[in-house]
Amino acid sequence: MSTMMIIGGTDGLGRFIARRHADRGGTVVIAGRDAGRAETVAKEIGPAVTGFGLDLARPETIAASAAEVPPLDHLVITASHQRPNTLQNFDIAEAITAVTTKLVGYTEAVRVLRERFTPDASVVLFGGLAKERPYPGSTVVTTFNSAVTGLVKTLAVELAPHRVNALHPGLVGDSPRWRDADLGHQAERTPIGRLVTMDEIADATEFLLRNGGINGHDLFVDGGFLTR
Repeated sequence: MSTMMIIGGTDGLGRFIARRHADRGGTVVIAGRDAGRAETVAKEIGPAVTGFGLDLARPETIAASAAEVPPLDHLVITASHQRPNTLQNFDIAEAITAVTTKLVGYTEAVRVLRERFTPDASVVLFGGLAKERPYPGSTVVTTFNSAVTGLVKTLAVELAPHRVNALHPGLVGDSPRWRDADLGHQAERTPIGRLVTMDEIADATEFLLRNGGINGHDLFVDGGFLTR
């Protein structure tokens, strides 16, 4: 089985993808800002999982943090710093952290880890639907998720023949972030009549990692939400 690294693997979709890969017999490396939490989560998931600290908001520290990462068949980066931020009440510090995490941090992590890539290794970076459908407070989120598209395209060229793709999830109804929220109006606006699931996001991630013909691509997994 393959070895997958997930930056942002201590909670939410990242943790779900990590557990799924480990349950299928794969080796998993998870990374998060808090080293202790990453180690604890790794033990909870299973014996083939290791965890360590890596802070995308401090890109100058990534190379040292990732020094012990083993050879990788897959790299998935789900980590994000998402806080409401508008022009009217613009928080510069929050904006710098968010953009640094998503763009500089993602780029530096890929740069550092490419030395560990096996010949057929592939990368999936997570964005979000705010890139296409802004909402109140999404000024920074919409901007950095839009920039993920450009980042994926240039990385696909610079990392060739390794493949790099982006996954943009819709609201994930059974995720820890949204499962207790009242999102009925969002489900009604979605052509499939419900929100997408964590299983569907994980399936889509595996497809992007596995299918050798998909490269430099933005995949929206939203149940058709963007059609309305």
